[in-house]
Amino acid sequence: MRGSSGILSPRRALEPPDDLAERYSFVAGQRVHRRRARVRASALRRSLSLAAALAVLVAGSVVLVHWLLTAPRFAVAEVEVRGLRWLEEAEVRAAAGIAGSENLFRLDTRAVAERIERLPRVKRAEVIRGFPNRVTLLVEERLPFALLVSAGRLHWADEEGRVLGPEPRAVVPGLPVITGLDTDRAPVGVQGSAERTRTALALLRTMLRTGTPLAGRVSEIDVRETGGGPVLYTVDGVEVRLGDEAWEERLGRLEGVLAQLQAQGEPVEAIDLRFRDQVVLKPRK
Repeated sequence: MRGSSGILSPRRALEPPDDLAERYSFVAGQRVHRRRARVRASALRRSLSLAAALAVLVAGSVVLVHWLLTAPRFAVAEVEVRGLRWLEEAEVRAAAGIAGSENLFRLDTRAVAERIERLPRVKRAEVIRGFPNRVTLLVEERLPFALLVSAGRLHWADEEGRVLGPEPRAVVPGLPVITGLDTDRAPVGVQGSAERTRTALALLRTMLRTGTPLAGRVSEIDVRETGGGPVLYTVDGVEVRLGDEAWEERLGRLEGVLAQLQAQGEPVEAIDLRFRDQVVLKPRK
């Protein structure tokens, strides 16, 4: 190589050769555009494939749901009733109102349970689907606890005071009968007599809890009076006023007073225990 001084020197670096194949910007831009176009086309094909798959999936789901809701295989063919002791199966089935051709998937189990629970003797109901075509009705009945007298007839009530229905047969009650409720309304215990019914039931539960033998010696609890608490009548016809509080203590006193009167042979007409540490007796005439 010849330098500026005209002398050739091996230490001088060589100049890079000219790039005779350099691309024009127009040509280079065309190649970039093609690559971008290929990328966009590939993305578009993937999007279209995904959309097609989703469309197929949605269409398949619609067809499947329609088949499940209309297929005869899922029409209710059997209704089983469990848990009955007092009610008849036919009564529960009628209250449930399940049509024989009703589709199992369309069945509103909550609505069916609510219809069953409207029966006076039903406390709770549950409806269970059994695929492909079976329905089970689980019923918890209200149990009779006490007898109420209303309109000259005996009616059973559960521990919550819900009237279950009349007792048509002659019975020997194991607990005192509740009287003094409204006789011009039916069912009793649900309207104006509800509070008085609950008072009498609370007194009965107190007797059972304490284990007093008075539950067998008292024949009637009269809740006619709204003040002063319930009035009890023994099997001997003695009227007992307990008041509306401290029932456990007063029942204990009553038990002692009755035992003492029986031992002394003194017949009485009425016993009043409403006063603190005091017993008022009314001799029988």
